[in-house]
Parts: sequence; C-alpha cells; structure tokens
Amino acid sequence: MATSIKNSLILLTFLAFIIIQGFCDCSLNNINIGTVRSGREIKGKPEWEVTVINNCSCSQSKIQLSCKGFQSSESVDPSVFAKQGDSCLLVNGGPLKAFSSVNFSYAWDPPFLLLPSSSLVGHDCS
Repeated sequence: MATSIKNSLILLTFLAFIIIQGFCDCSLNNINIGTVRSGREIKGKPEWEVTVINNCSCSQSKIQLSCKGFQSSESVDPSVFAKQGDSCLLVNGGPLKAFSSVNFSYAWDPPFLLLPSSSLVGHDCS
C-alpha cells in the first residue's frame, strides 16, 4: 500500500511538472521584432524604430539577435542593444518579461534584418 501511494505521488509530481512546463512552452518564435521608419534622418540616413516583443507567458533573458554587419549613424544605448560580433545582446541579457517589449532606434540605409538567435526561457509564467 505504501509503495502504491509513493508511486502515485511520484506520478502526480511528474505530471504537475509537465503541466507547469507546458504553460511555459516558449521559443524564439515568441520573440517578435518590428521595424518601422521614424520619418527622421540622422546624418543623411533614415532612422528606424525597432520594437522587440516577448509574446510568451514567461520571461525570456539573454536574448541574442543576429545582427551581422549592423551599423548606425546614431548611437544606440548599449544597455538596450549591444553589438557583440555578429550578435547583439538585448537589455544587457536581463529578462524581457512576459508580454512586454523594449524599443530602440538606429539610423542606416538599408534597414537591417534583425532576427532572434537565442534566449533563455524563465519559469515565471503568468
């Protein structure tokens, strides 16, 4: 009888873990990046406003974007978007909370295709 109860508790714990993890089934597909022209020009280059949105019920941190060749004729706040070789780190690697966004602007022509390349999914699901 004790073995049966113990096995049932192990099974329930395992199922609870799977269910909780299921709510945080996030991936890079949940990171959306929108780029729109601001209408301003900086040193003869069009300015682009970028919004990165975490469309997941969990935070994501250490978000890396592919940004090979990225340049800007205006400075970009490195605490928001920091170039590191062919990758760029978002918000100093800190968490982008569930369903929140971060914005930055840069000026260059043509606009850069920024795509999420990696992140760590948190366990703080909403």
